[in-house]
Amino acid sequence: MQLKWLEWAKQIQAISQAGLEYSRDVYDIDRFQQLRELSIEIMQQYTDVEAEQIRELFAAETGYATPKVDVRGVVFRDGRILMVKEKIDGHWSLPGGWADIGLSPKEIAVKEVREESGYIVEPMRLIGVVDKKFHAHPPSPWHVYKMFILCELIGGEASTDTTETTEVGFFAEDELPPLSVERNTEQQIQTLFQHMRDPQLPVFCD
Repeated sequence: MQLKWLEWAKQIQAISQAGLEYSRDVYDIDRFQQLRELSIEIMQQYTDVEAEQIRELFAAETGYATPKVDVRGVVFRDGRILMVKEKIDGHWSLPGGWADIGLSPKEIAVKEVREESGYIVEPMRLIGVVDKKFHAHPPSPWHVYKMFILCELIGGEASTDTTETTEVGFFAEDELPPLSVERNTEQQIQTLFQHMRDPQLPVFCD
C-alpha cells in the first residue's frame, strides 16, 4: 500500500515542479519553491536519505511532473526465468532499468537484457504494466510505472561485464533467489510465470 506521507510528499513535489516551470510571478515562484522545500523535509523526515540528495533529485526534474518508466525484459528458458544479481543491493532482479529517450519499450528491453546479462533476445509482446504504488516495493521519491516485455532468447551467453550486475542465472518459480524488491516483487514474478504457462492471458495492468 502507498504510504500516506509519501503520497502527500509526491503530490506537493509535483505541484511545486509544475508551478516553478509555468509561473512568471515572482511571488508565486517563491511559494512553489517553499512547497518544494516542504516536500524535501517530509522525505528526509521519514527516510534515511539526506536532504541535499533529495533536493538534487528533485532539482533535476523540470516541466510538468509525470511518472518515470521502468522497463523489464522477461526471458524464459526451459521453464526458468532469467535474472541478474544487482551490485547495488546484492539481490536479484529481471534485467531492466529506466526508459531511455529515443528508444521504444521493446528496444529498451533488448538493450537492458544484453547489457546486464550478455544474452541476445528478440522482443515479443507486452505482458503487463503496473503502478509501483500498488505493490510491495520500498518507498520511492518517484511515481513509477513498470513495464514487463516478454522476450525470446536467440543468442549470446551469460556475462557479468557490466557496472550494474555481478551474476546471471535462470530460476524456477519455486527456487527464486533473494529478490531486489526495489525492482521486482515475488508476486510480480509469479504473475509472469502464469503468463508463461498460459500465453493467452490478457495483459495485466493496474
